[in-house]
Amino acid sequence: MSKSSPRRPFGGKSNGTITVIEAKVHRSSARRARLAFILTAVIVGLLAAVVAASYMHPILALIVGALIGVPTGGIAWVLVRIWPVLQRLWWWLPEVGITTFLGIGWTQLANHTSGLVTGIVVALVVGVPAAIPASRRFIIAWAMCLYVRHRLRVCFAQFIISNQSGTLPLILWAKPTPVGERVWIYLRPGLSLADLEGRLDKIAVACSASTALVERASDGNAAYLRFDIKRREVLTADVASPLVDVIHPDTPASDRPTPVVPTALDLPDVDVPTITLPTQGKPVPKKPASTANGSKPAASSSADADDVSDWI
Repeated sequence: MSKSSPRRPFGGKSNGTITVIEAKVHRSSARRARLAFILTAVIVGLLAAVVAASYMHPILALIVGALIGVPTGGIAWVLVRIWPVLQRLWWWLPEVGITTFLGIGWTQLANHTSGLVTGIVVALVVGVPAAIPASRRFIIAWAMCLYVRHRLRVCFAQFIISNQSGTLPLILWAKPTPVGERVWIYLRPGLSLADLEGRLDKIAVACSASTALVERASDGNAAYLRFDIKRREVLTADVASPLVDVIHPDTPASDRPTPVVPTALDLPDVDVPTITLPTQGKPVPKKPASTANGSKPAASSSADADDVSDWI
């Protein structure tokens, strides 16, 4: 007896079927949809019945409450049930919007112009931005932002632990920076900043970047974070100075004398002040001062010595 293949979400049967929603997320959304339907229908139905009881018989009020609560619960069920699909649409929203805009533009252009005019317009729209360096860099920078958003999503799905329901952090928006891209994300319960800091090297590899940094984007909300994906170092680049244009090109170069740099210090020529410290019950002999050439002076006579009786 042949063993039947396990059933997969959304009608997938063969091993080569690509599922849009994972089985774990599919089961979790179905459970949450049932709970949302029951809670919404009961709460809205009771509130509607209480309000309607002021204008009609209580039995009729219950019927009206049921007629209002059940459809409202159905709307809540639909929204919660299709939330995984809406989440995927949010991930691909920029690409879907750009593709839709280009498709509408192409259709309108092809329907209202001849083939020659259509080809010329398409060549100009595609060729001119690609030929100008500034516009080409602008387009590439924003395209890399879209690329980084998807690579971060892959990182969260592959090696960063999410919560038990399988929901990933919400990747909000990205913009280009002089060194790479900056992405804002909103963490779901189950993740923290410390969980991401230990995997920044893997995130940099997944994003095809040099380094990756993460920090809090808000002082009052620990779930709102900001990723900085660095691909190049701008501090080592050569910067053109406007002062070069101020100098006249015919100005002759002048020779500047090379200053003498001292290599050592002549310590005997330095006068060091003498510091004496008092002792307990004994006089402190004076330290003989050094002469100009650093040699010791001759020994002083006994007459110049201190009188010991002055210290007793």
